[in-house]
Amino acid sequence: MKNYRKELWFETTRRRAFINITPQVEQCLAESGVAEGLLLCNAMHISASVFINDDENGLHHDFETWLEKLAPEKPHSQYRHNGYEDNADAHLKRQIMGREVVIAITKGRLDFGPWEQIFYGEFDGMRKKRVLVKIIGE
Repeated sequence: MKNYRKELWFETTRRRAFINITPQVEQCLAESGVAEGLLLCNAMHISASVFINDDENGLHHDFETWLEKLAPEKPHSQYRHNGYEDNADAHLKRQIMGREVVIAITKGRLDFGPWEQIFYGEFDGMRKKRVLVKIIGE
């Protein structure tokens, strides 16, 4: 069985962002040489997320609006976590959007449904954060 590990690094210019990382993950798959197996992709920070959905701007706007209603950034004083930092909302948003995705690899390709893409969700940005890609298979 083959195994592969790589870290992808991201640094957004805004507090919150959604980045389509499918091309970088596909590059990892090509580097791995795995034709049949599983790919794990997970955010290595507790205020960021990796998830699968459609790459459509209206949907991304809807995510942002929905998440902000569920866990508004301000006022910072509404959260007990906020003291040294002001990112309690980012932790909550990450819980909703998820930590990782697992994707089947079939015939050397990510085995996606229609429109599926992999996204890095940043909820407390403007600093370097990493995403782990781990691939196992034959």
